[in-house]
Amino acid sequence: MNSDIEIIKGRLTLFFKRRPQTRYWLMLTNDTYDQIYNLFFNSQRANQRLQSVPLHKLAHYNLANLEKLLKTLRQNTTLTIELVGFTGERWPASQKLIQRKRVLLE
Repeated sequence: MNSDIEIIKGRLTLFFKRRPQTRYWLMLTNDTYDQIYNLFFNSQRANQRLQSVPLHKLAHYNLANLEKLLKTLRQNTTLTIELVGFTGERWPASQKLIQRKRVLLE
């Protein structure tokens, strides 16, 4: 898990440019067919198209590990993290719903 965080932080510093009028966020997707989690770095300048760059693929398909990884990732970055593909699933530790409604991307 620590190596995953180091890889993500290293790639974030490559792609995160502090440009004016640009929105940056992370998107974590649940790929149930391949049993992996994918992390994307999204950026969109005003009046331009969305750019999505794959950051990392988490091969350990376990919600408890993902919850720990997201906790440490949120401590290291202030970017918004959007979760996609987790409709109806709950976090193991807190039993809170991860995602209430389906997103248009699903």
